[in-house]
Amino acid sequence: MPDDHATDVDAVLFDLDGTLVEYERPTAQLLDLAFESAEIDPFFDVTDYLDRFGDHLTPGVTIREGRANCFAEIADDYGYDPERGRAVAEAFAAERDHSRVERLSGARETLDALAADHALGVVTNGPPEMQTTKLEAAGLADRFETVVFAGHDAAAKPDPEPFEVALADLGAKADRAIHVGNSLSSDVAGAHAAGLRSVWVPAEEGVEPDPEPHHAFESLESLAGSGRLPWRD
Repeated sequence: MPDDHATDVDAVLFDLDGTLVEYERPTAQLLDLAFESAEIDPFFDVTDYLDRFGDHLTPGVTIREGRANCFAEIADDYGYDPERGRAVAEAFAAERDHSRVERLSGARETLDALAADHALGVVTNGPPEMQTTKLEAAGLADRFETVVFAGHDAAAKPDPEPFEVALADLGAKADRAIHVGNSLSSDVAGAHAAGLRSVWVPAEEGVEPDPEPHHAFESLESLAGSGRLPWRD
């Protein structure tokens, strides 16, 4: 998407999961451990989980409850007692440690490059306790002037509300702000709905993006190392 804006950027918002940090142990590995811990033979894989999980993240429902409902539905669809799925979900929750995250390559360098002349914020789908734990474990908790926990402080992305809340906190306007995130459906679509420009990172090779972001980079490292911020070109 060509950048038709003539103005510079005062504020940069970031997604958290998959953009700045990732879990040390992949979701697929935790699911295997959950089946083992619950002493249940695996009857679905991580693709089943990820394809359906978002459908169960509704207002007022915790991540743990949503996962349990998701696993129960999968169990039922495969002809098992839904409680079998809930047992796996409980074992999964016991294995998941939100402090076991690591910064993605280039995260610190990108924030350092932007901090001098941009207000920085986070807009993340997830409960405050869980997402704050990740920020602290990654050493990023003090790098942002605002953190909006979408789905809790405001509607979940891609609704424009969490972006609007973050910009209000920063005293910034949408046409002078940009959002960086890894999800086309949540981050890019949400940013556009709120009137912000978008950076898709990490861009997936061979994927035709829909919606199309204003800028795309294969990693934060390539964004930080580009020598010139793309919205100033």
